[in-house]
Amino acid sequence: MAVTASPADVLRSGLDVSEPGGEFTSRAAAEAYVGKVCFKQGPPLLIGAELEWLTAQGELSATNSRPDLTVLADALGPYAPRSISPDSPADPLPGGSRVTLEPGGQIELSSAPFGTAAELCERLRADTTSLRELLESRGIRTISGAADAVRLPLRVLRLPRYRAMEESFAGLGPFGALMMCNTAATQVSVDAGADPAEIAARWRALYAVGPALLAAFACSPGLHTAPPGAWASQRMRAWQRLDQLRTRPPVHDWADPITGYARWALDVPLLCVRPGSAAGTSRAANSTPGSTNSTSGSANGTSGPADDTSGSAGTEADWCAPPGATFADWLCGALDDEIGRRPDRSDLDYHLTTLFPPVRAAGHLEVRYIDAQPGDGWTVPVHAIGALLSSAETVKEATALADPTASAWSESARRGLADPELRATAVALLEMATAHAETPEAAGELAAAAIRCRRGDIPTAAEFGAGA
Repeated sequence: MAVTASPADVLRSGLDVSEPGGEFTSRAAAEAYVGKVCFKQGPPLLIGAELEWLTAQGELSATNSRPDLTVLADALGPYAPRSISPDSPADPLPGGSRVTLEPGGQIELSSAPFGTAAELCERLRADTTSLRELLESRGIRTISGAADAVRLPLRVLRLPRYRAMEESFAGLGPFGALMMCNTAATQVSVDAGADPAEIAARWRALYAVGPALLAAFACSPGLHTAPPGAWASQRMRAWQRLDQLRTRPPVHDWADPITGYARWALDVPLLCVRPGSAAGTSRAANSTPGSTNSTSGSANGTSGPADDTSGSAGTEADWCAPPGATFADWLCGALDDEIGRRPDRSDLDYHLTTLFPPVRAAGHLEVRYIDAQPGDGWTVPVHAIGALLSSAETVKEATALADPTASAWSESARRGLADPELRATAVALLEMATAHAETPEAAGELAAAAIRCRRGDIPTAAEFGAGA
């Protein structure tokens, strides 16, 4: 799609409110729809981010320290998401970021898109301060941590989407509840590209650099109640051990990511099915117009459309899907007896919000493999990804640099910078990002991160201040 709209429109996911009806005539038609809406074409101009924090009322270790949702809604006032305050205007904060909530009480900011990483960081840093002040006015603390090493996983957000997720993941072991309630991430989003060739190059680059950047920013060695094992990123461990059909697409087998993603999406099992036809009410991968980041798959990948209060806050209708059934099964009529209707575009839009790969196509490309950083350290991965994708030449160079470790996802989550090859790749990528940084300040942050990685040290709050 040619870019003729405002910057706020350029990174729109293409998965906004569907027109009523719109049933698909064939699987091919559904795949074509996914390819169109998940990979919006236009010059890559904008960047955005989504940040997430653990929250607590009182001491983190205290019983029932997860925030009371009524108090949380009161603290946020007009900025409260409708998932906890259905009548809220859900206004953006002064810097343009919108507030959403994860099932375990983690709070997140989804930025507006900006033309430079520097402007993004400035505006998002200001909104981070505003958010912290709002919450502290009611005794709620934000905690910079990618994994909760203290509390049992406990879901506090009572919506039918999360009940269905919880029940589905419960059959796969402990990692579903841990991922939903006890993890947090830093997510960076960028435009997909101007044409299929550029989209393919940027997509491959983001996957190629993934293991090395995961290692560079891994800082979650502890996760309460996780099975024994030493991991650099317990957050990523939870993802890898969760639901591999949903979280680990076979991207290396895809000659064309647009076609491959569409086929994969239809063959992922349904996570939840809303009762009746919800056409006209669904907002999929980007529920906030102009936001670069999916509140549907926010930093830890679980929250749904920001305005999705179906069933109203505090109630949990049964949205559980037939076990093992895929969207393609529903599409071809195999679920007519169980569901009683065929899916329409809004159902496919919603299904796309339940896909949680390391890089998700939501019109733009969402990078989802980076741990939440201590203090204000989230600016470093924002600058790194912005720099590595700043031109066709840097995309090509970054892909080549990362090629030796492009498949080392498990090693990266487990060993992080202790793996010599991953450490070398991480240093090389950060040094390359330093050379292509937008500003001297960004270059300084990236150079310091490269030095830290060369030492094999994990990120610490001392590098960037306490932050939120």
